[in-house]
Amino acid sequence: MVIFRQLPLGVKAALAAGTVFVSMIISRSYLAESLELRAWRWLFRLQLALFANSLMLIGSLYIWRSAVSNLSHSPAAESACFQLWKMAVVTFLALAHSSFFTMLFLVAEEPYLFSLAAYSCLGAYIIMVFFLCTLSGMEQAYQFLAWRSGRVVGSLDKTRKLTLRPALAVVVTAVLSIVGLLNAAQPPAVKTVEVPIHQLPPSMDHLKIVLLSDIHLGPTVGRTKMEMFVRMVNTLQPDVTVIVGDLCDSEASILRTAVAPLGQLRSRLGTYFVTGNHEYYTSDVSNWFALLESLNVRPLHNENVKISATRAQRDGGGKDDDWICLAGVDDIEADLLHYSGHGMDLVKALGGCSPDHTTILLAHQPLAAKRALQARPDINLILSGHTHAGQIFPLNVAAYLLNPFFAGLYQVAQTTFVYVSPGTAYYGIPMRLGSRAEITELILQRAP
Repeated sequence: MVIFRQLPLGVKAALAAGTVFVSMIISRSYLAESLELRAWRWLFRLQLALFANSLMLIGSLYIWRSAVSNLSHSPAAESACFQLWKMAVVTFLALAHSSFFTMLFLVAEEPYLFSLAAYSCLGAYIIMVFFLCTLSGMEQAYQFLAWRSGRVVGSLDKTRKLTLRPALAVVVTAVLSIVGLLNAAQPPAVKTVEVPIHQLPPSMDHLKIVLLSDIHLGPTVGRTKMEMFVRMVNTLQPDVTVIVGDLCDSEASILRTAVAPLGQLRSRLGTYFVTGNHEYYTSDVSNWFALLESLNVRPLHNENVKISATRAQRDGGGKDDDWICLAGVDDIEADLLHYSGHGMDLVKALGGCSPDHTTILLAHQPLAAKRALQARPDINLILSGHTHAGQIFPLNVAAYLLNPFFAGLYQVAQTTFVYVSPGTAYYGIPMRLGSRAEITELILQRAP
């Protein structure tokens, strides 16, 4: 205990994050079956919030040291302006840390103002930490290069030097945050993509599929946005509409009215859904399936439907085998979370999908798309989401490096394509930097 007290606060925060992460693994392995489902949902989300806040504490300490502690010995430290600045920084950090807890207490049909403010501060927090680290790194690199070359580095007045870095970071953060908020507030762009499909039946040439993903109904996305998405999709007059996961961030009972506009979707050959990782974080997948079915949205739970030019059905195809196979798999994180009765099962999902017919697979994560193509390279088209195209800078870089497919259309082989949606809305943080929300209109064209 004495040793722990002597550790720096940053190390203590890292240890706390590690402890919470271990507790998540233990509770998932040993308590999931014994706890009542509602209690388990709360425990899991509380652990996620505590884990995120433990990690954030490291960045918060860095912001506080850079923006407050380093200035506390300057002559201005006793001024009223500096006291107001301290209060502003404390409020900013408190709001950022509270964002993950709104998932537990502040989810309704429409977002609460507090949730929007908290998640906006979280976005600004991420940007500020990045730029403070970048400015510090640039300063250290400059001093190192000057030392290597034997040059004398001119130094600013100490107070000015300590003030300049956080001031510059605050200005950059404020500007980028405003740009990100305005970008995310815009309706999603409608992007039309033509995809050549091998073995596409002549009667289904120019079949129109509208792709939605990562809507994330929850603390900062509500019914109003869902109504807008439905209106935009209906304007496109799709043959088929697909939602490739991460539709929700809370239980079906809480978001029932927020998701209700989906019942107004008009797709000639049906609307289909597959789970994303966030559906499993809600621990309420079965209720979500029931709710979506009541809205005429068919979940594809490791299964497929045969779609002809005039109808869609689970068994059998259209006349003269003039059909395509639309299959969907559970998200791969269902396996990691040991979610009972769920997990990616490609063999089951593609049961009855012959290589002689066009096969389209819905798989939330690009990693699942990669695994599917390794097992079944005859799949013609895979539709995914998950990456958000990074959503905000600098997370774009991490999303690009961590996923085999990032955003847009990829031709994997001569007759195989993968399309990754950048998302129809956003997760939590109501910002978009270096990315744009999108509704994708895919036009399937018969390839020679």
